[in-house]
Amino acid sequence: MAFQSPLISIPRKTTQDVDWSNPIRSIIAHSYGEDPKNYAEEISVLQRCRQDAVKGAGSDQTARDVLYKYFGQLELLELRFAEIKVPFIWNDAFTDKPTNQTSLAFEKASIIHLISSVLSALAQTPSRSDPEGLKRAYYNTRAAAGMLTYINENFLHAPSTDLSREVVQLCIGIMSAQSIEIFTEKLIEEKKSAALISRSACTTAALYNTAVEGMKEFQGKGIFDRNWLYILQIKAKLFGSMTQYYKGVSDNSGGKHGISLVRFKLSDNLASEAYKQAQSFNYGFISSSTPTLPSDASTSLLEITKAHQTICSEAKDQSIKDNDLIYHEVLPSEASLPPIEKLPSNQFSPITIQEIYSNQEITKLIGPDIFLKLIPLAVHESASVYSEEKAKLVRQEVERTEISEGELRAGLEHLGLPSLVNQWKNLIEDDDSNTQNGNHIEISNQLRKLSEDISRGGSVDSSLRQLDSERERCERELRELNGLLDNESRDCERTRAKYNPHFTQPPSGPQTIILRSQVGGNLTTLASAAQSDSQLRTIWKDIEPQIRSLQSGESSLEQTAAQIAAGKPSAPMNQGISLLDLQEDVGSKKGLDDTEKQELQKAIADAGERLDRLGKIRRERDEVLKDLKEKIQNDDVSNLLLLNRRSSGVEPQLFAAELEKFRPYQSRIAAAVQASSSILQELEMLVRQVEKGKGVKELQRSNKDRSKRIRDWERKLIEAGESWAEIQAGLGKGLAFYHQTTITLNQLKREVNEFVKSRENERNRLIGEIETRQRLGGSAPPPSSSSYNTSSGTKSLEERLAALSVDRSSSAYSPLPPQPPKPITSPISSFPPPPPQVSTPSFPPPPPPAKPTNPYDFSNLSSIPSAFSTASSPPPQASNQSSYGSSAYSYNPPQQPSNTYSPPPPMQSNPYPPPPTSQPSRPADQSYGSYGSPSQPNYSSQNQGYHAPSAPSQYSSQPAPSQPSYSSQPNYSHPPPPAQQSSYPSQSSYPSHPPPQQPHQQGYYPAPPQRPSYTSPPPQQQQQQYPNYPPSNGQYPQQPPPQQPQQGYGGYQQGGYQYR
Repeated sequence: MAFQSPLISIPRKTTQDVDWSNPIRSIIAHSYGEDPKNYAEEISVLQRCRQDAVKGAGSDQTARDVLYKYFGQLELLELRFAEIKVPFIWNDAFTDKPTNQTSLAFEKASIIHLISSVLSALAQTPSRSDPEGLKRAYYNTRAAAGMLTYINENFLHAPSTDLSREVVQLCIGIMSAQSIEIFTEKLIEEKKSAALISRSACTTAALYNTAVEGMKEFQGKGIFDRNWLYILQIKAKLFGSMTQYYKGVSDNSGGKHGISLVRFKLSDNLASEAYKQAQSFNYGFISSSTPTLPSDASTSLLEITKAHQTICSEAKDQSIKDNDLIYHEVLPSEASLPPIEKLPSNQFSPITIQEIYSNQEITKLIGPDIFLKLIPLAVHESASVYSEEKAKLVRQEVERTEISEGELRAGLEHLGLPSLVNQWKNLIEDDDSNTQNGNHIEISNQLRKLSEDISRGGSVDSSLRQLDSERERCERELRELNGLLDNESRDCERTRAKYNPHFTQPPSGPQTIILRSQVGGNLTTLASAAQSDSQLRTIWKDIEPQIRSLQSGESSLEQTAAQIAAGKPSAPMNQGISLLDLQEDVGSKKGLDDTEKQELQKAIADAGERLDRLGKIRRERDEVLKDLKEKIQNDDVSNLLLLNRRSSGVEPQLFAAELEKFRPYQSRIAAAVQASSSILQELEMLVRQVEKGKGVKELQRSNKDRSKRIRDWERKLIEAGESWAEIQAGLGKGLAFYHQTTITLNQLKREVNEFVKSRENERNRLIGEIETRQRLGGSAPPPSSSSYNTSSGTKSLEERLAALSVDRSSSAYSPLPPQPPKPITSPISSFPPPPPQVSTPSFPPPPPPAKPTNPYDFSNLSSIPSAFSTASSPPPQASNQSSYGSSAYSYNPPQQPSNTYSPPPPMQSNPYPPPPTSQPSRPADQSYGSYGSPSQPNYSSQNQGYHAPSAPSQYSSQPAPSQPSYSSQPNYSHPPPPAQQSSYPSQSSYPSHPPPQQPHQQGYYPAPPQRPSYTSPPPQQQQQQYPNYPPSNGQYPQQPPPQQPQQGYGGYQQGGYQYR
C-alpha cells in the first residue's frame, strides 16, 4: 500500500519521583527482624529501576522492556511488602490532573497503563507493508488491549479518569478494532477470498461503530481528543463499504448478480460518505494538536477513502451494465439482504498479561528477584512440604535401585559369575584342569601375612629352653637359701649343746618361719610354672610341623598348595588327605570333546557379552540416580510459591506439576532395572545349559574337591598360626614371670644372708662372753642383752615359762591378769634362764635323754626354782626328733601350764628383730601376663614392738608370705611373749619348706603364696606406747591356718587364668 491507515495511540501517564528507602527499611526491621542496612543495595536497585521505567524511556522497545522489568519487580515486591505505604503521584493521561495514592496497586495500575501506551505507540511506528512490521503492529495492539483489560479486571475503584472503567473499556475497543483492521489489511494484501475479507471488514466496522457510540458519551467532557471521533467515524464508514464491496464480489462470483449489484451500490454510498468525512477531517486536522495520531493521518485517510470510493464506483457501474445487458435479475431491497457473518472473537481477543510474562524472553528481562533473600514464613512452610515430597521421591528411587542391585549381586553370586566364566576358559585352554591348576595355586592373603609374621617371630625352641633354664636356676637358688637356713639352725643347736646352759641365743626356728614359708611358697609356684611350661611345649609339639611349613616362605607354601590341589600328599599335612579323595580325583581326569568345547566357547562369549551389558546398565542406572539427586537438590520453588502466595489451594497441583519434571529420570531408572533383571535371567539359563554337559560337570566337580582340599589345608595352617600366637604370648609372659621371680629371689637371698650373718655374729659374741667367763674362773657374767633385769620390774623367768601355756580345749584363750613380779631365788639368777620345760599330758612321758639335743627340751631346768609348779606336767616326748639341718624337722610342742602366772620380765635387748606384729598389707596382685606374680615383700619400719606370732599347728602347702625386712637392731622394752598355740597335734612337723602340691592338670602359673597373719596379745605394761597393737579385750583371736596356694589354674595368671 502506498498509504497505511493511521492508528490511534493511548496517551502516556506521567509521574514524580518516589522514595522507596524508608518504607522498605521499616518493614524489614519490624516484619522480618533483620538489619535494613543489609538491604541498602537492593533498595537502590529498585529505586533506579523505577526511574528508568517512568523517566528515561521513550516510545520504543527499550521503554517497553524497562517497564516490563519494573512491573515484574513490583509484583515480587508486593508478595513481600503487601502492607507497604509509599506516596505515589501520577498525572492523568487525558486530563493531566495529578493523583496521589499510597497503595502499591495504584502504582501497578499506572505502570500497566503506561505499558499499554507504549505498546499502542509501537503499533503506529512500523511500516505495515513489511510482513514483520505488520505482525509487530498486530501483536502490539492486542497486547495493549490485554494490558487495559487487566486494569479493568483487577482495579475496580479508579482514583483517576484514565483508569476509570468506561475510559479503559473504550480504549480496549479502539485497540481491538485496530488489531482487526491490521488483520483485514493483511488479508487484502495476501489477496485472500472476498468472503473472508468481507467477514473481517464487517467485524472491524462493528468494533469501530461501537467505539463511536462510546465516544459520543464523552463529548463535551474534555477527556478524549475530538480528532479520535473523526477517525473512528471515517473508519466505520470505510470498513462498512469494504464489507459490502467484498461481499458483492463474492456474490457476483457465485452467480447472485442482483444481490451483488445491490451490495455494490451500498458500498459506493458508504465510500462516498467516508471520502466526504475524510475531506472535512483533512481540512481541520493539525498534527501538533493531536500527538496520539500520526502526522500524516488526515492525508493517508483521505487517499485511502478516495481510492476505495473509486473502486466501489467502478464495480457498481460494471455490475449495472452486466445486469442490464446479460442477467436482467430483479434487485432485492437492502433490508432483505442476508447479514454478513463476523469473524470469531478469538481472532481479535486481547493478549493477556499472563501470556506476555510467561514468555521466556520477558522472564529473562525481569531478572532475579531484587529481595530474593527475604522469604516469608508461609513460603518457607510450603517449601518444606515440597521438600518432603522430593525426599519421598528420592527415597523411592533409591530403594528401587538398592533392591535391584541386591538382586543382581545375589543372582551373580548364586551363579558364580563372573569367576565361573574364568573357570570355563581354563577348561577350554587345558582339558586337564587338575594338572593345570595344580601347577600354581594362589594362597590367601591371610595365610601369606601369617607366614610373614611367623618368619619374623623367632625360634620357639630357644625360648622354651630359656624358660627351662630360668626355672631351674630359680629352684636351685631357693634350695640353696633353704640350705643356708638349715645350716644356721644346726650351728645354733650345736653351740647350745656345747655351752648349755650358758648359751642364751634363742632358737632360729620360730624366727625363720616366714623365710621358710616364702621359700616353700616360691618353690610351689615354680612347680606350677613348670606345668605351664610343659603345656606350652605340648602345644608346640602339636603344631611344629605346620609352623615349619609356614616358616618355609611363600614360594614353598604355593608348592605345597599345588601338591595338595593335585592330590599329592604333603609331608607336613598328610594327615588331612583322604585316600578316597585322591583315588576319585585321579579317576576323574577326563577331557572335553570338540562339540563340548565349541558349545563352551560360545557360552563364554555370550556370558561375557551379557556381563558387559549388565555392567553398563548398572553404571547408567547409578548415574541417572545421581543426576536425579543433584537436580532435586538444586530444585527451588520458593519463587514459584511466592508468586502463587495469594492463590489458595494451588499447592497440591503446583507440587504435582513441579514433580513431573523428574518423571524422565524415574522412567530411565525403571527401564534400567527391568533390563538388568532380563539379563540376569538370560545368564541363569546360560549357566544351566552349560552345566548340563557331562564333561563340564565332571571337571567342575573335580575343581570343587580340589578347592575343598585347599580350604581345609589353609584352615589347619591358620589354626596352627593362632596356636603359635598363643605360644608367643605365653612365652613372653613366662619370661616376664621368671624375671620378676628373679628380682624377688634376689631380695629374699639378701634377707636370708643378712639374717644368717646377724645370727652368726651374735653367736660368736655369746661364745666369746661364755669362754671369757669360764677363763675368769666361773664368775657371774655381766648382764647381757638377752638377760632379764629383775630389779626393773620386768617379767621373771617363771612368768616367761607360764606364757607358754596353751589351752588345748578351745581355739581361742583368755589371758589371765598379769601377776606382780616375784623375786628370783636361784643362785644362778644372773644367767639368762633357758626355755622352760612344759608337759604334754596327752602322751606318757618318755625317759629323759642323757644329753639334750633338742632346743625345745627344757628338762635341764628342773633344778631351777620357779614361782609356778611344772611337776604335774609330764616331760615332753622326745620321739621323732631331728636336727635343724634336715629339710623337715619335728618336735613335740610344749604344753603351757594352765595355772596363772606373771608376765615375764622385759628383755634388755634383742639383737634380732622378731617378725612383724601383724601381717603387712600385701600389694595388689600384679598380672605378668599369664604368669603368677612371685612373692613380693612389703616391710614396714613402723613396727618397733614385737608380738610373738601364733605358731601354726602344722605347716601345709600355703602361699608364700611376703618377705619381712629385718631392720637393724631395734630395742625392746620387754621381751616378746612366746608364741601362743591354739592347738597342737601329738607330733607337729615343721618342714623347711611346704611340700609342693600337685597342680591342677589344666592350670598354668598360680598365684604365689601369701604371708600368714600373726597376732599376739599386746604387752600389759606399756600398751599405751603401741597404738598399732590391738587393744586388750579379754580374749585373743586365734590365728587361722595359712592359706593354701592356688592349685586350680588355667593359664599364665595368678588365681587361675585360663590361657586358651
